[in-house]
Amino acid sequence: MSPTQQLALWADELRDMSAMGLIFSQNIYDRENYQRIQNIAMQMLALVSDESLDEVEPLRHPHFARPTPLSTGDAAIIDATGNILLIRRADNQKWAMPGGAMSVGETPAEAVAREAFEETGVRVEPVAFVGVHDSRRCGTIARFHLYHFLFLCKPLNPSTHALHPAGQAGSGPVAFEHEPSHALEVLDRQWFAEDALPDAIDPGHVLRIAAAYRTWHGECAAYFDR
Repeated sequence: MSPTQQLALWADELRDMSAMGLIFSQNIYDRENYQRIQNIAMQMLALVSDESLDEVEPLRHPHFARPTPLSTGDAAIIDATGNILLIRRADNQKWAMPGGAMSVGETPAEAVAREAFEETGVRVEPVAFVGVHDSRRCGTIARFHLYHFLFLCKPLNPSTHALHPAGQAGSGPVAFEHEPSHALEVLDRQWFAEDALPDAIDPGHVLRIAAAYRTWHGECAAYFDR
């Protein structure tokens, strides 16, 4: 873990402590101290992100005011022949499995199916739980501590199983039944063979894609803390 990542993790731990304290503390002096801790956490995040406090301020209510790590889900969409559907993220131009933050009122599997459709236009059915990955241990680069819930999914759109020759990007158009509803988050979406994955894979997805294939091959059961 680099010094920058360590500082970001400490900032997130302070965020968690301050949010929990502000929820349960009844003493005005304790609340003032927890508010100061929250402000320090935001200043630390601005420092390691090379952003101004004004740029970080919009995160106060959706992120800094809530305790516990953020829960996210990813869909390893693998078809019957072993091809996996990946998206090319707009934020870092890396290839990754579709996924995102879970919403209140949905199960982890429902969240993954929703995110998959939003980012790929492909309807999926979660068929197996691969495991829970900790962002600090699987290579994810993020502002906050994340729990990634990974599900193996099968596509329900039979017309989307086309694969580029040799599983490589840029080999011609692939027809999809639906366009992504969250297209601003996605630069591209393509199917890849297991032995022909793209080189530019998001660091946090390298280990998780391999884990998804192990589950698809029936080689391991669900696990946690990886």
